[in-house]
Amino acid sequence: MKKCRQLYYRLLLLIFMAFSITCLYGKTIYAQPQNTVETGTEIRIDNQVENQAENQIENPVENSAGSSSRKENTSGITLHAQSAVLLDADTGRVLYGKGEELIRPMASTTKIMTCILALENGNPEDVVTVSANAARQPKVHLGAPAGRTFYLKDLLYSLMLESHNDSAVMIAEHLGGSVEGFAKMMNEKARQLGCNDTWFITPNGLDASVTTEDGKTMAHSTTGADLAAIMRYCVWQSPKKEEFLEITRTQNYYFMDTEGKGAYSCVNHNAFLTMADGVLSGKTGFTGGAGYSYVAAMEDGDRHFTMALLGCGWPPHKTYKWSDARALYSYGKEHYQKREVYQETKLKEIPVENGIPEDGDVSRPAYACLTLNLREEEKTLKVLMREDENVQVQVQVPDQLKAPVKQGTAVGQILYSIDGMEIKRYPVYVRDAIERLSFGWCLKKVGRQWLPF
Repeated sequence: MKKCRQLYYRLLLLIFMAFSITCLYGKTIYAQPQNTVETGTEIRIDNQVENQAENQIENPVENSAGSSSRKENTSGITLHAQSAVLLDADTGRVLYGKGEELIRPMASTTKIMTCILALENGNPEDVVTVSANAARQPKVHLGAPAGRTFYLKDLLYSLMLESHNDSAVMIAEHLGGSVEGFAKMMNEKARQLGCNDTWFITPNGLDASVTTEDGKTMAHSTTGADLAAIMRYCVWQSPKKEEFLEITRTQNYYFMDTEGKGAYSCVNHNAFLTMADGVLSGKTGFTGGAGYSYVAAMEDGDRHFTMALLGCGWPPHKTYKWSDARALYSYGKEHYQKREVYQETKLKEIPVENGIPEDGDVSRPAYACLTLNLREEEKTLKVLMREDENVQVQVQVPDQLKAPVKQGTAVGQILYSIDGMEIKRYPVYVRDAIERLSFGWCLKKVGRQWLPF
């Protein structure tokens, strides 16, 4: 009886060893599948994501700051402006660009950044004191003497309707401690928005230059693409966008200082508000170095635009900016329509190295099923496009994964782009978890199948 029991255990051990070797070393590496997309539009397929399953791929901040296709559209439009941009406010794509990357002074269009920072970082009921520095600011100015106090909300109307230079300095000193401190806040915000060609020195846009710590001379300046992107943020992305629109759309505003010593009235000088339907906001600007400048936001149904005009003539050509604005807005409405570009994408399974198949049969390779994890109502992507434009779709997933892989792990992405500019990114997820084939798993498997207890 004892010899039979020993023989039984030896046979059981041999079976276990043979099964373990088969599990761990006998798996066949199969040919890797290619992910394909069938569509009627232009397609590029790209299996170039090399990250493993643990590397999460997230949606980009919808702040992409308006990076453009970087090519000037020459479809017959003629503008006075030295730099001009028409931006799709939904995607940040430049629809029309003329010198959109050239760095230029921006004059009082600066004040859209001053205003949005004040709304996001200040309290409308804050009491702001006029400093000697603010009182010295040149016209156009509120003209209040040093020591007088105002509510921040009133100064914002002074800033955006009448473009008062002293109000800008009052706001900057109140929120930043100094003009220099506030300029630092402005530049930090610009970098957050991806506006890397913008350099703020003043809160009011007066021509200025500084020498940085590394010896570089920097002028107060921006590009058309950056300025249009900042306006996009102010009107559609900022948590204070409604307050920004309320201020910049007001035609007339009346206020007094906190002690009632003086009365002040403001008139909105953004004439484009009444020149065309759908104009939401805008800001004019002029200095000797910048010439006439203008930035605006418009909507036409489900189409959303921002525009920027820099170097748009010098005296006596004050009205050039309005004719340019009308031409640019008309061009956008005439040539760009919303098109549905979302495409159902069939994602093939990806082999998982050392993975356990769903049915537990380790003689076959394990595969991970992929999904976009989208609800039905999320399967839509409408983009402003010309008739002659096509969308490119790239499927980026790894050729193979390594077990274990958690359910819901992001392992790739599907990119939609037009002329090389990304307009949407959909993460690709693993639908079901894949366990790792291990000695412990083999031991449990053998135990469940062969041991009598």
